[in-house]
Amino acid sequence: MSLLRRQLSTSTSNNIETRDLNELKSKTGNVYESIAIISKRANQINISLKEELHNKLEEFASHTDSLEEIHENKEQIEISRAYEKMPNPSLLAAQEFINDKIYHRKNTDDLFQ
Repeated sequence: MSLLRRQLSTSTSNNIETRDLNELKSKTGNVYESIAIISKRANQINISLKEELHNKLEEFASHTDSLEEIHENKEQIEISRAYEKMPNPSLLAAQEFINDKIYHRKNTDDLFQ
């Protein structure tokens, strides 16, 4: 299943919501570590969404396109709009983190200090 369909089927809102820092801290023991995990996951989501979008839009690309053909391609416009309406990757990553859908390991360097 494509990321687009999977993300549209989730209940993640497009709006920024305040998060309880204690809840983020409880998952790893450190707020900054939790935020680092969320940011790494957001980067992964962003990269995969970009690749998926470019692959879908390549299907419509041809080297002989004229401006009229580009403006008439409604399927391409619909795909682009669907990706624009998706929640920000950082919102998706934060939701995954809160729902325990992100696997992360405890940094062992912290244990020896």
